[in-house]
Amino acid sequence: MPNAKPYRIKSITEIHRLMGLPKPHHPLISILDLKGLKSDPDIHAVIFDLYVISMKRGCDNLFYGQQKYDFDEGLMAFMSPGQVLRGEENGVPPNLEGWMLFIHPDFLWNTSLATKIRKYEYFGYSTNEALFLSDKEEMVINDLVKNIRTEYHSNIDKFSQDIIISNLETLLNYAERFYQRQFITRKITNHKILDRFEEMVNEYLSNEALLSKGLPSVQYFADALNISSKYLSSLLKQLTGQTTRQIIHNKLIDKAKEKLSTTELSVSEIAYELGFEHPQSFNKLFKSKTRQSPLDFRQSFN
Repeated sequence: MPNAKPYRIKSITEIHRLMGLPKPHHPLISILDLKGLKSDPDIHAVIFDLYVISMKRGCDNLFYGQQKYDFDEGLMAFMSPGQVLRGEENGVPPNLEGWMLFIHPDFLWNTSLATKIRKYEYFGYSTNEALFLSDKEEMVINDLVKNIRTEYHSNIDKFSQDIIISNLETLLNYAERFYQRQFITRKITNHKILDRFEEMVNEYLSNEALLSKGLPSVQYFADALNISSKYLSSLLKQLTGQTTRQIIHNKLIDKAKEKLSTTELSVSEIAYELGFEHPQSFNKLFKSKTRQSPLDFRQSFN
């Protein structure tokens, strides 16, 4: 596939124009049926300045980042403005079914979702972390989309936006519930990710990486595990009750306690060995986790 610069789509009207469709019924929201949909063969990657929610079946040529994903099973994917979606040169596969819901951020203005939509972390997941639905779950989602579609095709009045927003918020809440179910039903795979993550953190804290690379970031481990940082934190929160950052910090504190209790290094030297540029940052983190300063801990231990 050519490494072409992604084509940026800024409006609902532009999507319809690129797909050779009639003008949208609403300038800020649209639902497209994927069956028989034609795409521009010269555009291989797009960046949407929109929220995108999709339900797909029978698609095996969509990518997110560098990873290919198979959509033979029915599943949902969520994209926030600024994410990249790309496909192979052959374009939309002939057996593709489903729908895509496009929402311009302006449509959410002055509604309950204007700021609340940011709490749905799955908008930051990658396509390879899509939501697999049971037949019953798929029916629930499709019924809500049917309500949105009916309202979309009706005459726009002062109730239209509220009704669409209500159904959209319900859809997002169900997606949240179904993702939590997915974390549970895929327990073996998820625990393998947890085990590998803990191995990587321990390894990072046990070698010279702290001195050469500094404090480990959430993104560092997410990249190494080939998953998005938000998905990793959501997964760990479900399995351990803690986010990725909290686990990293707790292991850093454990390492600090070990050095404070078994060495004669100064607090500043320990902070430096743990990757902190400034001892004050180390002191602040240590006290927030233990309710003691590093010196108080050392004195109480002795």
